[in-house]
Amino acid sequence: MTFSKRPHTFWFIVLIAAALLMITMGARQSQGLFVSPINTATGLGIANISFAMAIGQFVWGAVQPIAGAVADRYGPGRVLAAGAIILAIGYAVTPLMGSSFGLVLSIGILTAAGSGAGSFSVLIGAAAQRLPAERRGMAAGVINAGGSFGQFLFAPLLQKIITVLGWMGAMWSLAVISLFALPMAWLLRKQPPTHNTSTSTGAASEATIAEKPLKTAVYEALQDRSYLLLHAGFFTCGFHIAFLVTHLPGEVQLCGLPPNVASWSLAIIGLANIVGSLMAGWGVGRYRSKTILVGMYASRAIIIGLYLLAPKTATTFYIFAAALGVTWLSTVPPTAGVVGKLFGTRYLSTLFGLTLLSHQIGGFFGAWLGGIAVTQQGNYTWMWVADMVLALAAALCNLPIREAVIVKRVSTLKTA
Repeated sequence: MTFSKRPHTFWFIVLIAAALLMITMGARQSQGLFVSPINTATGLGIANISFAMAIGQFVWGAVQPIAGAVADRYGPGRVLAAGAIILAIGYAVTPLMGSSFGLVLSIGILTAAGSGAGSFSVLIGAAAQRLPAERRGMAAGVINAGGSFGQFLFAPLLQKIITVLGWMGAMWSLAVISLFALPMAWLLRKQPPTHNTSTSTGAASEATIAEKPLKTAVYEALQDRSYLLLHAGFFTCGFHIAFLVTHLPGEVQLCGLPPNVASWSLAIIGLANIVGSLMAGWGVGRYRSKTILVGMYASRAIIIGLYLLAPKTATTFYIFAAALGVTWLSTVPPTAGVVGKLFGTRYLSTLFGLTLLSHQIGGFFGAWLGGIAVTQQGNYTWMWVADMVLALAAALCNLPIREAVIVKRVSTLKTA
């Protein structure tokens, strides 16, 4: 029995990666709680603060393929450790910034780059290279659930710290918490040999892919229509998530509800996404990932439409959060699954990192345009409409993706 096939070793790898993602993603998914306090303290305006956070969305995505490429070449440990240190520095210096440029530097570059270096592409890639094919889907789901648990944990915690210590104290607390990722990075420091398992008809074997230089693998992936369609759908996911992470507290405030409704809504999203992530990880091994993605994106359009029709009460926000939370970041396991099926796991960190870049380009527009909308119109109405339209477009983009039909787990495949 190989190292990665032992049950206790499987869970050790997966839970360490999940715990690390809990730290790097937990606070990031609750950053909208800081918009109003920073605006009150600095007077910079919601549009300028939203722009800094929008830059952070883009930088977080831009770092993913770079961090993934370094991790593919040298192992994930150094990348994860460097990310934790940069993340801590970013949080520590943010309270010292009193200008728009300063916020772009701290929130938009440092915290985003640090979080990106310790995020999905590196962690899921590290786990995939240590695990056999039949366990990768569930591993991705559990790791993803770690980030969602972080959101569930950090959202009410940060709101409480902001109330007691102020937003500056909350930022400095996050700087200390970020350093707890360092020992976890050390545990994932070694680069293991890749499992030779091809999971998709028509895709090159992992042995063949391993012989290709990284540049060639990336070039060939970017010529693949299915890969590009996957990017298009993930762009919408980023738009949707960044808009809500940044502006849900503002939406709650516009509805005349107290701030704790926003923090608990974000926490509920995280809690529901734990369930959604585990379901997605389970489903990847039994159904085509593109089918799962179509259902997730289409459901978002329906949920947002129902929210717009409902009375804006605390109960409405909690139900809305629970419904959205099931699909929140549950798109990650099936998206990573499609990339792995198309191209293998040798360069999964890099190729999935590029997909995450598309996600975060969408995130840039979601965070930035939300700030412009509320500044110019006083509400987020047209952003909600745009979100619904993009969600439907994302569902349609995933339909033509080339993916094998799963007949009996991963072993028996039939060309789609």
